Amino acid sequence: MALHKGPQKHEHRRLSVNPFFGEANPVGGMTEAPPTHRLPNAPLAPSTAYQLVHDELMLDGNARLNLATFVTTWMEPQAGVLMAECRDKNMIDKDEYPRTAELERRCVAMLADLWNAPDPSAAVGCSTTGSSEACMLAGMALKRRWMQRNRDRYPSSGVRPNLVMGVNVQVCWEKFCNFWEVEARQVPMEGDRYHLDPQAAAELCDENTIGVVGILGSTFDGSYEPIADLCAALDGLQERTGLDVPVHVDGASGGMVAPFLDEDLVWDFRLPRVASINTSGHKYGLVYPGVGWALWRDKEALPEELVFRVNYLGGDMPTFALNFSRPGAQVVAQYYTFLRLGREGYRAVQQSTRDVACALAERIAAFGDFRLLTRGDQLPVFAFTTAPDVTSFDVFDVSRRLREGGWLVPAYTFPPHREDLSVLRIVCRNGFSTDLADLFVENLGRLLPELRRQPHPLTQDKQAATGFHH
Repeated sequence: MALHKGPQKHEHRRLSVNPFFGEANPVGGMTEAPPTHRLPNAPLAPSTAYQLVHDELMLDGNARLNLATFVTTWMEPQAGVLMAECRDKNMIDKDEYPRTAELERRCVAMLADLWNAPDPSAAVGCSTTGSSEACMLAGMALKRRWMQRNRDRYPSSGVRPNLVMGVNVQVCWEKFCNFWEVEARQVPMEGDRYHLDPQAAAELCDENTIGVVGILGSTFDGSYEPIADLCAALDGLQERTGLDVPVHVDGASGGMVAPFLDEDLVWDFRLPRVASINTSGHKYGLVYPGVGWALWRDKEALPEELVFRVNYLGGDMPTFALNFSRPGAQVVAQYYTFLRLGREGYRAVQQSTRDVACALAERIAAFGDFRLLTRGDQLPVFAFTTAPDVTSFDVFDVSRRLREGGWLVPAYTFPPHREDLSVLRIVCRNGFSTDLADLFVENLGRLLPELRRQPHPLTQDKQAATGFHH
């Protein structure tokens, strides 16, 4: 959650309002807006309050044209109706809303089967508000299992648990390490490798390593990390040293792409070293935000001591979550989507999205001004930078000019050791159709002649210009 400052002096001004916002008589309607940083003295008519909020939100970007976000921006109307019907249900009250709880349980079972759990009926899991919470829960389980194995050494002043990951991880993993006092050991990028190297990850492990995180779909460039190779490297480490280091797969995006499009790719519970997996239902799970999922291969992977059993509203309720009260709408929408699409439907939707991404990447490369880092053939996501001979503009100029046409395309600099590389990234989602891709290419094509005529790149502060915050 972003932190916001209090109101500045100029924010106390009162804005004039269209008199027609009044109930009936324009002359008798409001002539001034209510204050914006303190509660108004009196109530407003519903239509007036709605119009004031609606008008201000018109200045937001168009979510369908946001090519920065992985989050679902379109669902069928029927899903919206179901969500509206369930938004008043607090899904933590499982005794009060048993059918919502049952739909959550079914979703966990479906994911356990989809991710090839050895015994889907023995896998345990839960819904979350998104992948960030799911990652926190998975990290907590890794740490607690490590603590159980090291009771004779921890806690003590000389022992600090660590978690190994690539430098390309989503920021939630850095937050986990900070919040739960775990050392983050990060494998840097090298050359044209933009994600974790399995052998380098294994070399960072020691007796204090609680686990290694593998990313099935890096947010930086859309590439899959080699989870099977990572597990093989850790198998070799165990043979040499006896260290048994578990793997968590952050499948925030790829966990709902690979099972349908890359069935021969072994990355999930088929690998015995994979202890847990998370995904975002609100990304390629095709549900509006926010819903995520965390699954463990069996009960042994999730320490029982982390599961709270609460006598709440008349029932015994096991719960493992950072949040407590939240609406059941997104979980119901996830079940609706699983039921609506099935395996073949998901395969068709994800294949269409990948086809759009691959075709769009090739058309952008055809301009000659850009060099592709990835091509959208893993996640439907690709990153590209300016060609070596382009000196009149940079990726930040392109991002800024595209925004003028309503397109939100993030430009950002890569982390260590590739800070020299700045890229643009496009995320293709269900709802970003071939027609919209055509419009995007046309818009970019109209901008390029002007960009080529610039004397030099115009961005002064690249840190301020970056659009990559997630």
